[in-house]
Amino acid sequence: MQAPLGVILAGGLATRMGGGDKGLLVLDGQTLLSRVIDRLDPQVAGLALNANGDAARFAGLGIPVVPDSIDGFAGPLAGVLAGLDWAATQGADHIVTAAADTPFFPADLVPRLVMAAEDADVSMALAGTKHPTRGMLRQPTFGLWPVALRDDLRAALKSGVRKVVQWTDRHGAALAPFSADGFDPFFNVNTPEDMKVAETLVSGESE
Repeated sequence: MQAPLGVILAGGLATRMGGGDKGLLVLDGQTLLSRVIDRLDPQVAGLALNANGDAARFAGLGIPVVPDSIDGFAGPLAGVLAGLDWAATQGADHIVTAAADTPFFPADLVPRLVMAAEDADVSMALAGTKHPTRGMLRQPTFGLWPVALRDDLRAALKSGVRKVVQWTDRHGAALAPFSADGFDPFFNVNTPEDMKVAETLVSGESE
């Protein structure tokens, strides 16, 4: 498998944060989005951002911005499709997605997703975390996706599919498990209270 491209998903409405771009919120002097870029960029062959609206607000990032092609904020799968369509123009065969509001995801996300897919002899994988009380939880915005299935995904979205796992289960996606002992690396900032938690986590990283 050639090195995948990376696509950061920032197409949501951020209603619990009062709207706007969660990725542009500043955490300890750095936006959430720039933290995600710093973490994902070394793991992939190139980066794009999936976001809707005026792309000019992300001009300073220096990466292409690809909007959803499915109307009506169809959820993360619409962002995956936008990323796959972009990757097809780049000659890539896979992308790895990461959420723009999850600044602490694993620094070995991509190789472990690729390994999980190769070990299971499939072309798709999702990250997962094992919690002591909730069991294994799939992380549907962190996945390895094949460009070859972009038209299948487009048809699924047009038929009304919105839940990521509803589509990935059809294709036997592998699971790449990550530990959440003491800290969930896929913790994401959804509310002002979550931002306070993130500030505490950043303080812990710098100690």
